Amino acid sequence: MKVLLIGGGGREHALAWKLAQSERVTKLWVAPGNGGIAGEFTRNGEPVECVAVGAEDLPGLMMFAREQKPDLTVVGPDNPLAMGIVDLFEEHGLRIWGPNQSAARFESSKVFSQDFMARHNIPTARSGTFDFPTAAKAFAAELDGRCAVKADGLALGKGVLLCESIAEAEEAIDSIMVDEQFGEAGSSIVIQELLEGIEVSLHVLADGRSSILFPTSQDHKRALDGDQGLNTGGMGTYSPAPFLNYEELQAAAAAVVEPWLQGCQAEGIDFRGMLYPGLMLTADGPKVLEFNARWGDPETQVYLMRLETDLVDLFEACIDRRLAEMDVHWKDEAAVCVVMASGGYPGSYAKGKAIEGLEDADALEGVKVFHAGTKLEDGEIVTSGGRVLGVTALGTDLAAARDQAYAAVEKIKFDGAQVRSDIAAKALQD
Repeated sequence: MKVLLIGGGGREHALAWKLAQSERVTKLWVAPGNGGIAGEFTRNGEPVECVAVGAEDLPGLMMFAREQKPDLTVVGPDNPLAMGIVDLFEEHGLRIWGPNQSAARFESSKVFSQDFMARHNIPTARSGTFDFPTAAKAFAAELDGRCAVKADGLALGKGVLLCESIAEAEEAIDSIMVDEQFGEAGSSIVIQELLEGIEVSLHVLADGRSSILFPTSQDHKRALDGDQGLNTGGMGTYSPAPFLNYEELQAAAAAVVEPWLQGCQAEGIDFRGMLYPGLMLTADGPKVLEFNARWGDPETQVYLMRLETDLVDLFEACIDRRLAEMDVHWKDEAAVCVVMASGGYPGSYAKGKAIEGLEDADALEGVKVFHAGTKLEDGEIVTSGGRVLGVTALGTDLAAARDQAYAAVEKIKFDGAQVRSDIAAKALQD
């Protein structure tokens, strides 16, 4: 079958790599792809083809799909989903995986998501939604300034400012609503009390009727070691996370996923895709920090290193509402992904830096280097984004996977490379 994958980041490289392993896939296009994706091959030896069409260019993607007639289209990033690409493709009789525009609101509107959780008694932090700075500041003061200030719309995973004082909260509110740091995404905001506990990522594949719960993982959002610095799109992750045993994971699903799915059915929301709730494990049980409506990045990298089941089969079962029939298998090994970012990220950073050592890193046992912000320029792989690489390794246990991932990182060089040294360290503390 012919498959079109939309996106060009680290998540999409991992998806392309896994899709290319399927015996069913004979042709794989990625729009727009990146420098690493361009080096992948399907099982039948066909090169994965990067297509010069942007992930948000819906008319261009539609034109390409109508000409090439892919049997399946897979959507990676959040923006095309929020723009309604699934609705558009389905209107033209094209088979596509991902939530439709209405369902994508769980991520594209934090206000909608927060209100939905309130309606369906899904445990979350005390919060309020605001259209004006004055009321927002009054609520932040009620929380003594200890809060997360979140832009309502999409902001590349960076539209959340964490505050520890009233002064910081007021500055964050002004930054988003007055100074428009995140553009139109910040016209409305959600203010949420800061929760104490351990943060984990859940991933739930849903077909509107049933769902499949993925193993646990933990992301590292802050730019610097020790969870310091600014929020980023994610500086590294690992799976499984040891903070939830099987019984606790099932309890979290019962508290969050089941009422969410029932709420979707009650409100006529046809969610077929990946729900990714960020959870805080508090003394009062798990609470939702926010919902995302797609695969996490870099969580995808560790999940797909561990996944044994054919990804195409999962996507098709999801589209056809057959997930209840699926038996998903995972490798017993652990996986760790360490992100190598451009110097200055998530602020301003330079592009076009030559990357060395990629082949040496990829040659290590159990290692796969997923490209995020790279491009092929005059036969050379160079940096082209904030998060550049997701260096990912499998190991017999978490310590072995972590050691191998960092061994691979040591072999890769580019000017200004920024790396956290403590990915998975929390899980390995005595």
